[in-house]
Amino acid sequence: MKKLYTIGFTKKSAEEFFETLKGNNVKNLIDVRLNNTSHLASFAKKDHLKYFLTEICEINYFHYDFLAPTQRILKDYKNKKITWSQYEKEYLNLLQQRNVVEKIKPDILESSCLLCSELKADKCHRRLAAEYLADKFDGFKIIHL
Repeated sequence: MKKLYTIGFTKKSAEEFFETLKGNNVKNLIDVRLNNTSHLASFAKKDHLKYFLTEICEINYFHYDFLAPTQRILKDYKNKKITWSQYEKEYLNLLQQRNVVEKIKPDILESSCLLCSELKADKCHRRLAAEYLADKFDGFKIIHL
């Protein structure tokens, strides 16, 4: 079975982050953040991340902003204007509206890892994106790192 990983970088050292990716033989890191120049961890900023992935891990970097939530959905959830259940529904509708299945080749997902900032995947859109893609493209096992 093909593997699709997800990872969050919050509360991880650079060493832990990159060693986890290497140790799981990740081939591609797909950044699904709305803002990939975050100041939460300097190693996770777009340009730094791309360099480190290539030099340290030989992992390809892609930023698929079409897998990111909109600013409105994210803000509404963080400000408690919508529940997690509503967030899930709105985000999944957004993926459908954006026709993300047509924008991704299933072979690129194999041994790829979806990146976001949240430590745990349970209430992060990377989990929703992974489940959505695994449902659309058969044969993927999702592993949260």
